Amino acid sequence: MRVLFTTYPERTHFLLMVPLAWALRTAGHEVRFASQPKFADTITQAGLTAVPVGSNRDLWQILSRDPNWLGPPERGGMPMPYDVTGRDPEDISWEYLSEGFTRQVRRWHMASNLPMVGDLVAFAQEWKPDLVIWDPLTYAGSVAAKACGAAHARLLFGTDMYGVTRDHFLRLASEQPEEDRVDPMREWLEGHAVKYGATFDETMITGQVTIDLVPACLQQRARRTYLPLRYVPYGGPATVPDWLRTKPARPRVALTLGLSTTGHGGEYAAGVQDILDGLADLDIEVVATIAESEQTKLTRIPDNARVVSFAPLDALAATCDAVIHHAGYGTLATAALRGLPHLMLPWDNDGPALAEAVGATGAGLVLNPKETTGEAVRDAVLRLLSEPGFRKGAEALRDTLLEMPTPNQLVPELEQFVAAQQKAQPQPHTQPQPQTQKTGE
Repeated sequence: MRVLFTTYPERTHFLLMVPLAWALRTAGHEVRFASQPKFADTITQAGLTAVPVGSNRDLWQILSRDPNWLGPPERGGMPMPYDVTGRDPEDISWEYLSEGFTRQVRRWHMASNLPMVGDLVAFAQEWKPDLVIWDPLTYAGSVAAKACGAAHARLLFGTDMYGVTRDHFLRLASEQPEEDRVDPMREWLEGHAVKYGATFDETMITGQVTIDLVPACLQQRARRTYLPLRYVPYGGPATVPDWLRTKPARPRVALTLGLSTTGHGGEYAAGVQDILDGLADLDIEVVATIAESEQTKLTRIPDNARVVSFAPLDALAATCDAVIHHAGYGTLATAALRGLPHLMLPWDNDGPALAEAVGATGAGLVLNPKETTGEAVRDAVLRLLSEPGFRKGAEALRDTLLEMPTPNQLVPELEQFVAAQQKAQPQPHTQPQPQTQKTGE
């Protein structure tokens, strides 16, 4: 097969897609990875073949013009209207959803996709992939698949807020007078479909199938078809430092609060200095992987803490007894695969929902990063290290992840999926050929 991956230039999203791209490549399939030109070096660093498409656009700079695009700054969580995920259906209004989609299509989805669509479609029509796999926000991928007749799939690496919210939208839309059924997502994507000689359907929003890195016990799923996929830790080029080659003599606790926020000029929701101070008197080693922009805010580093700009997370987790993190899925899953108890300090996007789900499994504790104190973090870490129930819950969560198919195991399913989609497509009409009698008949 020819397989085309695509994402807008978000490094954390790309890293989560790499293991499947390599599994397909090592199975003998041709793989290309398309994104904006400025992202080509990130793609090639992973050993994959980059296809620069469209023009460079800094989505985060655009969104920073509207600081409340995620919602009121004091609230956190998922952006409007996707924050209806997990709510009682009776508490969700048509007005809220229609307003939310109108806002986000214009301010978010169009901003991240329009720079890529035309060029991506042109490449797809020329290269003719059999399968397009797209980041759940890179709708340019579904447009390109429609334009060239390829099968296509979302690769989901977080709560399926997009599918769940779409289900609520369609349910409420069916209850509205026909003249009031505004559908910003459809209007936007249908315009692209018609332009390239295709017709709109719901797969342009949520894929013909969804490849899901999140286990069912942590996921909030829509009424869609899901193909589970085990998370494989990959953080890009990395070197294991000397101090990380052996386990320490005392318990080690990692503190990591993610790449995306500081990578786009933001700051952590939790106070790193307060956390380090709260843990300073414990007989543990704290390894804090903190962005340099946040390190400059520190006025002191306790004797039991090591502060570094980067350490390969999987190698670090292998030497740890617990992890403090923000509940980004890559970090969460890396710790989970090591069977480590979690102390989660989630704030934005689906972090709070994922953290709550992990807490419900018994694998960790959750604190509000805007309200917590160093003392509360200290108490939580002591519980994680001393109460065996958290280790037991973490090991059970690890076993759940290990039961999911690896990227290599998923490849045959994707081959069958593509074959089924190709078989289902209308075939061009041809005149029947006369049968030739075999010799001896």
